[in-house]
Amino acid sequence: MTSDARGSRFEALGAYLPSTVRSTPDLVASVEQLPDVDLARITGVTERRVYDRRPEAGEDSYGLALKAAQDALAHSRYDAADLDVVVSASITRFKDGDDFYFEPSFAGLLARELGARRAIHFDVSNACAGMLTGVHLLDRMIRAGIVRNGLVVSGEQATRVAETAAREISDSYDPQFASLSVGDSAMAVIMDRAVDDADRIHYVDLMTCAEYSHLCLGMPSERTEGIALYTDNRQMHKEDRLRMWPAFHGDQLAKLGRTFADEEFDYIVQHQVGTRFVDYVNLTGAREFGTEMPESLSVVEQFGNTATTSHFLVLHRHLTAGTARRGARYLLVPAASGVVTGALSATITNLGV
Repeated sequence: MTSDARGSRFEALGAYLPSTVRSTPDLVASVEQLPDVDLARITGVTERRVYDRRPEAGEDSYGLALKAAQDALAHSRYDAADLDVVVSASITRFKDGDDFYFEPSFAGLLARELGARRAIHFDVSNACAGMLTGVHLLDRMIRAGIVRNGLVVSGEQATRVAETAAREISDSYDPQFASLSVGDSAMAVIMDRAVDDADRIHYVDLMTCAEYSHLCLGMPSERTEGIALYTDNRQMHKEDRLRMWPAFHGDQLAKLGRTFADEEFDYIVQHQVGTRFVDYVNLTGAREFGTEMPESLSVVEQFGNTATTSHFLVLHRHLTAGTARRGARYLLVPAASGVVTGALSATITNLGV
């Protein structure tokens, strides 16, 4: 295949959300050792979706991902058999109850069950930047002419860390406090070659600063059974960490002889850590770039921090609400443990949802 300088586009988007809704007051009431803390005020999260524990519900990490992938295919012009690549980006990899999978890969299992039997398949692991990392890799493969299309998918059973935190947390300064803001969801995006500028990924670039990797760690709990998330919120959200995105993005644009204002973004989507975080990052961006930020899209109040799926969940809800401007230019900004930052710029006109 020859190289396609036009690059890739988002062709279809799929989603799956568990039907169970859990309010923040209900969650706080389950944390026995937590003093009277207004979690909704601190995080901005008023509710989140929570997986169904019953095996027949199929809402483990794998089952969630499968449902989102099927939804994406239902909105795509491609059948599963047409896919050249399947990439799985889940942080949580639960399947068959409490079994946590490393091998066989979720991508391989999903490709087989979907019917994408000839597709290249692999998992990526890059914390909450996982789906954007998968998109980054698939974009490069399409641009290089190696493949024609592919699927990036993630299912996150993130509220398992909230369950651990509810058992173990002692106060609002506990490193598991951020675990109380998470929610469950699954997203899938199908990408192919761009055919015009109406639908096109202009660029996607990521950067990792490993110096801060110790500030947010997911691992087996140190005290009880289950997985836990330990986050130093004060250090993670210091100003020099928030400035990493505008510094990196500004440098990338300068290489092209452009400024942030030149990009004329219509919408910006930050990682859905919490309402305060989104506001602070946008304020930092405005100050560092010396220009107003585009309209900020967010669903964290309703769904919480859904890890790898957060940017695409925002995009999906925005597009399905019917309020999106056709031909708008979007900026997706990752913020992940690692610490990972970067930027994805895309024009979206005809994305199937």
